[in-house]
Amino acid sequence: MGEFDSIRPYADAEIPAVLARLLADDAFLDILTQFRFPRLAGPFGWLLKPLIAHRLRSQFRAIDSVRTLQDTIEPYVDRTVEKATDGVTYSGVETLKSGSAYLFLANHRDIVMDPAFVNYAVYHAGLQTPRIAIGDNLLQKPFVSDLMRLNKSFIVHRSISGRREKLAAYQLLSAYISHSIRNDGESIWIAQAEGRAKDGDDRTDSAILKMFHMSRKDEPFAEVIASLKMTPVSISYEYDPCDLAKARELYTRATTGSYTKQPGEDDKSIALGITGYKGRVHVHFGDPLTTGFEDAKQLAALTDAHILTGYRLFPVHYLAYAMWSERDPQLDVPAAESLFDATELAAAKAQWQQRLSNCPSEQQPYLVLQYAMPVRNQYRIKAGLPL
Repeated sequence: MGEFDSIRPYADAEIPAVLARLLADDAFLDILTQFRFPRLAGPFGWLLKPLIAHRLRSQFRAIDSVRTLQDTIEPYVDRTVEKATDGVTYSGVETLKSGSAYLFLANHRDIVMDPAFVNYAVYHAGLQTPRIAIGDNLLQKPFVSDLMRLNKSFIVHRSISGRREKLAAYQLLSAYISHSIRNDGESIWIAQAEGRAKDGDDRTDSAILKMFHMSRKDEPFAEVIASLKMTPVSISYEYDPCDLAKARELYTRATTGSYTKQPGEDDKSIALGITGYKGRVHVHFGDPLTTGFEDAKQLAALTDAHILTGYRLFPVHYLAYAMWSERDPQLDVPAAESLFDATELAAAKAQWQQRLSNCPSEQQPYLVLQYAMPVRNQYRIKAGLPL
């Protein structure tokens, strides 16, 4: 057994067996049937499932590597993106060099689509897609784990409770990330903090930065980070399909002190994040961070500055900021009317009003917060003010 077998993505040689296992998994076929034939899945699921499995076996028969798998599913990804967005734009991807491996550290808003949009950009630029960090809390069903590891995901063990076990897990994770970039020449995508920034406040957790260094403690921190080509990535959604659910959670936490997820809630968030309307999406790739820091705290601040300034603000963000009760008096934030044309702004106002109308009044401040916070953060960075 290899050192990283417990967390690594599946290798090319394992692909056929994993696909065969997936296409024999009843729970997986159930979901496919419900997605493809929502009205017929109930009464005719017994008939449709074997037909779907047969078709997929035929379609995937020639797949013997991760690359051919990604080539096969790419048209489906493209259709999903086109259906759920008003377009995806990128900046900075042209500076990425073919044959180089990067550590993409990104803000985190959506469980599946954040890395998917990074993959989409890199794939269409003709570069190798990154390996994706995913928490084991999202891999409760065997077929989900298989699906993610097929698509170059590796496992981050977050559900471990013991201090010693957690330390060992992070040590292994650190070693794997370093090995992937330096030995395998494979890029990595990982979120800047554990869990999504549900309040719109994108901040880098210095503990994650320290984790990158754990397996190479005998080397200076700055040199280790530079060797990993840590590259800040800013992912900006015009609209978040899960914004109402996030507002509800934030309100519940604020009023009761805690929030307990319902069974299947993560699955619903994943599905809504994939299929829900996002408006426009922009992904910005910064330059690798190689200087300007000596420790994790300094690097976190530098990373935040890059991610927040790379974030694209849409009209809805300015509309939310204008009505936010916690606007920052130190900041000179222009009105949306001075930045966007009348047609674009009118469409944004209509969409924003609809979202507010769909949100219970007591939860609306937490909806506003999600869209206003990126404005506050970006303008504080631009003004040279601390976050």
